Amino acid sequence: MHHIGLFICPNHQTLDLAGPLGAFEKANGFVEGGAYHFAVISEFGGDVFGSSGVPIQTQPFHNLAFDTVVFVGGDIGPFQEPSAIAAAKDLAMRTARVASVCTGAFLLAEAGLLDGRRATTHWRLAPELQKRYPLVRVEADRIFVSDKNIWTSAGISAGIDLALALIEADFGTEVAREVARELVVPYRRSGGQSQFSAMSQMEPDSDRIRLALAFSRDHLAEPLPIERLAEAARLSVRQFGRAFRRQTGETPAKAVERLRVEAACIRLRNGSEPIEQIARAVGFTDPERMRRAFVKLYGHPPQAVRRAGRQEDAI
Repeated sequence: MHHIGLFICPNHQTLDLAGPLGAFEKANGFVEGGAYHFAVISEFGGDVFGSSGVPIQTQPFHNLAFDTVVFVGGDIGPFQEPSAIAAAKDLAMRTARVASVCTGAFLLAEAGLLDGRRATTHWRLAPELQKRYPLVRVEADRIFVSDKNIWTSAGISAGIDLALALIEADFGTEVAREVARELVVPYRRSGGQSQFSAMSQMEPDSDRIRLALAFSRDHLAEPLPIERLAEAARLSVRQFGRAFRRQTGETPAKAVERLRVEAACIRLRNGSEPIEQIARAVGFTDPERMRRAFVKLYGHPPQAVRRAGRQEDAI
């Protein structure tokens, strides 16, 4: 029986807690005698209100022993409180395995637990994590990262992916697969966070802007100046530029760059093409331009994405 503590702060994200908790609970039904004993813990115990306003009853973390502690994400403000940082350090010192969901990585980083380590968080906040904590090796496109005894996961629902990986490490592949089936979720999602990014999920109201985006995706390897996109949208260049920014919040050039980076990510993770060939295939004129775009969007170069994909496949 593994003892798991799920540490929450005020304004935690409810699904960051409920997702892993539900997975650990379901695992108990597939291991004779039970798999996990878990407790929701906090600095002082009692009711802790999440971002949804729902209170969660917790136990104070003092004098409790765990095999694993999962730091639940949410508002990053409370993670900078000295008492929360001290609690994280204390728990990490006497726990064999530490994990975080989503922005919980910010608390681990504040406590110095991620210095020199590979880690991830929600794709939207990955650049901020890297900026604030330069000693952390942020891998922005990962669903979860395991670096020795510290595990971190991407945003919100990725906490379930993290829990399934922990279950697999503790009780094997078949138990993890059964839990995934019970939860009606993929046992192991393919691809990184880029598949869930704002551009990939964008659905502008305008049919003409959708036409331009679809044209861009289908012609990434070709030059895509604003004039060509405006023609695809059947608008003048001036009308198109204004409408595109209004509908997407980005310039056409930035949107195309983001689409190219995302397409390159998929090829880097799923194949063995040379990086120079991938750069040409997705429309970057040279590998250095692609490298700069990756660093700007994800905080690390294309080579890091390829290494991460190989490490994930080996898990």
